[in-house]
Formats: sequence, C-alpha cells, structure tokens
Amino acid sequence: MGLVFGDIGTSPIYTLTVVFLLLKSSPGNIIGVLSLMIWTLVMLVTVQYAWVAMNLSRRGEGGTIVLKEILASGLKSKKLIFLVSILSFIGISLLMGDGVITPAISILSAVEGAVLIPGFEHITRATIVLISIIIAVLLFAVQSKGTEKVAGAFGPIMAIWFSALSLSGLAGIMQAPSVLLALNPFYGIMFLVHHGLKGFLALGDIILVATGGEALYADMGHLGAKPIRQAWGVVFVALVLNYLGQGAFLMTHPEAKNVLFEMIFHYARALYVPFLLLSIAATIIASQAMISGMFSIVYQGITTRIMPMFKVDYTSHEMQSQIYIPSVNWFLLFAVILMMLKFQASANLAAAYGLAVTGTMTITGIMIIWIFSLRKQPLYAIGGVAVTFVDVMYLSANTTKIPHGAYWSLIIAFMPLAIILLWTEGQKQLYRQMEFMRLEDFLMKFRELYSSPRKLEGTALFLLKDVKEIPYYIIQTMFNHGVIYRDNIFLSIIKRNDPFGVTGYFKEDLWVGLRVFEIQAGYMEVVEVEEILKEAGIEARVVFYGLEDISTGNPVWKMFSVIKKLTPTFIKFYNFPLKMLHGVLTEINL
Repeated sequence: MGLVFGDIGTSPIYTLTVVFLLLKSSPGNIIGVLSLMIWTLVMLVTVQYAWVAMNLSRRGEGGTIVLKEILASGLKSKKLIFLVSILSFIGISLLMGDGVITPAISILSAVEGAVLIPGFEHITRATIVLISIIIAVLLFAVQSKGTEKVAGAFGPIMAIWFSALSLSGLAGIMQAPSVLLALNPFYGIMFLVHHGLKGFLALGDIILVATGGEALYADMGHLGAKPIRQAWGVVFVALVLNYLGQGAFLMTHPEAKNVLFEMIFHYARALYVPFLLLSIAATIIASQAMISGMFSIVYQGITTRIMPMFKVDYTSHEMQSQIYIPSVNWFLLFAVILMMLKFQASANLAAAYGLAVTGTMTITGIMIIWIFSLRKQPLYAIGGVAVTFVDVMYLSANTTKIPHGAYWSLIIAFMPLAIILLWTEGQKQLYRQMEFMRLEDFLMKFRELYSSPRKLEGTALFLLKDVKEIPYYIIQTMFNHGVIYRDNIFLSIIKRNDPFGVTGYFKEDLWVGLRVFEIQAGYMEVVEVEEILKEAGIEARVVFYGLEDISTGNPVWKMFSVIKKLTPTFIKFYNFPLKMLHGVLTEINL
C-alpha cells in the first residue's frame, strides 16, 4: 500500500482544493467535477493500468522499459524499433520530470494543513516552505541507510490513512447525500459541455486525481499483479468515498479553501492534529515510493545500457532490490527544493503538475494499442484506444499549463532524456571506432603464441561483449605485450530481455587454454560476479578489461567523454575483486 498507492493515495489532500480555486463552488459544478474525477480513476487507473497494461509483462515485471522490450521483439523494421526506443526514452524521462514534483506538492500540501491548528493561524508562507524543505532533506538524507528497517511501517500507516479517508468521506456524504449523483458519468459529460473551454481547462487540475496511477504497473514485478489489483479495489473505494465526502462538505461550506483539512477540522476537531501528522507521514511514504521508483527506473536503464553506469550501493544484505544511487538521490533533492522555493504553495505547484504524467500515460497507451494490434487481441486493443483517447484529452488540457510553470517538469525531464540520447549514441559511435579482430584470425595467432613455452601460471579472465569480435585491448595484451596465461577465459555478461534469473556456464572451448564463460542475467538482477565465478570453480589470478581514452574536438562527444570519466566503469559496477584488476588503455578519436 505504501509502495504502490502512496502517491495516488495522497492526492485527496490537494486535488479538489486546486480544482475549485478557479471554479464557483455551486452544486452543479461540484457534482460535475466529482463525476469526472471518479471516472478518471476508472478509465486511467482501473482500465488502463489495472486491466489492460497489467496483462503485458515479462516474467511478471512491468513498466515503460518492459513495454519497449515487448514491442521491439515483435517488430522487424529497424526504423520502427528506433521509434519505439525514442518513445520509451521520452516516457522514462517524463516520469522522472513529474517524479520530482510529487514530493514537493505532497509535502507542501500536508504542511499547509497546520494553519488550521489554533495558535498557528498566522504561520507564514516562508515557514511552511522551510518546514517542507527540512522534511525533504531528512527524507533524502536517510536513503543511503536503506529503507528496509522502516518499510514495515509503511503498510500499517497507509492502511490507517485510507481508513481515515473513508470514514471522513462517509461523514461528509451523510450531510449531503445528493453528492452521490456524481457516480453517474452523465454529469461529468454535461459539465464539459456546459463549460466549454473553462471545463476543458479544468481537466488540467482534475488529472491530479490519477497521478501515481502508473505505479500499479511499474511496481508489478515487486509485488505481483493479483495483490496490486485486489488492493486497488480497496484503495479505489476509499478515494471515491473521500472525494464524495469532500464534495458534500464543499456543498454545505462553499467558502472552504483547503477542503480536506477544513472538513476534518469541522467533523473531528479533537482528532485534527493526529490527522495532520498522519497526512505528513503519508506524504513522506508517497515521496519514498517515488524515490525508490526512480532508483529502480535508473537501475533498469543502467543494466539495459541506455544510461551511464552510475554508482550503485546495495543497502540490504537480505533484499537485493534495496538499492541506493547517490547521484540520482542528490539530483532529486536539489530539484525538489528548487520546486518548493520556486512555487512556494501546493496550489501553485498544481499549475506545473500533470503535463509530464499525462505524456507518460499517452505514450503507454500508444504502445499498448500497438502491442495488442500486433498480437491480434482486439478487445484489449479497443480498451487501449479508449483510454488513450482520454489520455490525449488530458494531455491537451495540460499543455495550457506550460507558460504557468509546467515547463519546469519538461526542463527536468529533458536532463535524463539528454543523458540517455548522448549515452546511447556515444556508445554506438565509440563501438564503431574501436578496432576488432575476427575470431578466426585471432585463433590463428593465439595457437601460434600458446605453443611457445613462455606461459604464465594460473587463470586470466578477459572481459568482452561478443566472442565473435575480439577487442583491441586483448590483441594488445596477448600479441603486442606477450602476456599469455596457461588458462585464458573470455568472460561475457549478457543482459536478457526478461527481468529476473541469473545463469553462468562454460560454452564450447575455443582452443586448448582458451575457454568461454557466459553470465546471463535479467535486467533487474543484481549480479554477484565473484560468487558466480566461485561456483563455476574459476579462481582467476588476474582480470583484464579495456578502457577507452577518448580524444575529440566535437563538443557533444566531449560531454560524452566527461560522463564516461565521471561514472564507474563496467568493472566497478559489477564489483569485480579490485586486487585482480588490470585495465588496458586504448586511445580512440571520436
């Protein structure tokens, strides 16, 4: 509940409040808006993610990268595969763009509830922002310690949170039962018809109700499709009850400015402070879920070789999925603080929120239609078309937010997108410039060299991508420097398209004294190379690997070279034993 529903579960704190900043709080408007909110949850979360998208997985794993792998495997045209890759890169980047706004808007909106506490009425905006920044700093600072010890509390806290939302919603509904008319989608459609452009613009705020919905699909691999669907049924009911209750309260108190907190203060004043603390805890959990999600997305990006090999720390001995990526953590904290200082209030941040998430949802919808069309599954394809139409409507409405702050989410999203494009193209260019020797030619020279008596005792490992093409550093080491061991092993680590599973095995020997060992791993696996080698009985004396010294006058490739120097090498990422490493430098001109 904390991992998957933290973000969407804290949307009631600010969604209805933001929608009615510009709309008149009339019964007709309230019922129309609530109808749109409820049916947005039905279409974009229940249908798009819980029903359609969750039928697409690789060994139970979901997310944008999984959709890309599934779709690319069904296409034969290289141009279409390239288009799918670009779409997935944009989707990942947009998710990160909105991911930064999630903690900022959630924490700010919860802390803003303090103004209703007697004696805190005159708390300044600067103080609210400062408290929010302190909470964010503490949250990001503890990431390096791992969340394993505190994660056990997330579920119970969120269960109490959803119970509180349900009960307060029921209390509100009892005061104005006519609000139940909002369950009929007719009132939502009529709201859009009667309000025209103003109603269309209101969709830009109504989408806040579904932010975090993509977590159902993205976290499928951690928890499984069945429990997520079952839990969503409970969460959906809690959210709908609370939104209806807030709407009923707004009908009887049209002057309300901060609807959820004023409703709680009105119906249960004695419990208001505990509820405020509960809401802050819920927003911290939502933010934690976002941070963990970002780490997971970047790790997928690293292992599928679309992102540089950022330094990754493993914070748990028991749970390998508990990872910490320092560079991502501090970038997110910087961006969150920047958002808080720039926008100052949750209502202002709402003007920036939604564009990136609707962009991600639209890309997901397009890929879903494409996959089910290729698979000739018309029912799911039609479902994909229906939800993508709704996605496009919301995306169109959110484009009007660009001048009002949504450009910030695009700026933030552009950073990972630029890194992905620079890294993938740079690696391709680097590969083209590297000198390789055909295996047949290499074996001819190796046989001649190996027959000489000058062999070093022990086993040497040589890292390479594909045994059919021998990289220049191996040629340098063996033939130019005359370094040859009695037992030479070519080691390849291959990332599979499915998320889980690790196997290590010897392939057919190439020649006497020259063996091939291959490790195949799912892209979500943390590979313990040293353990795999021990199990295979390989006791290496030295591990050779290639390093590139890039020289270039091109400013783009200079940036690529800087990123390559600043990030760990392949060898460090896979934690090879340091005492055995021997890097061989090759100069390459890009």
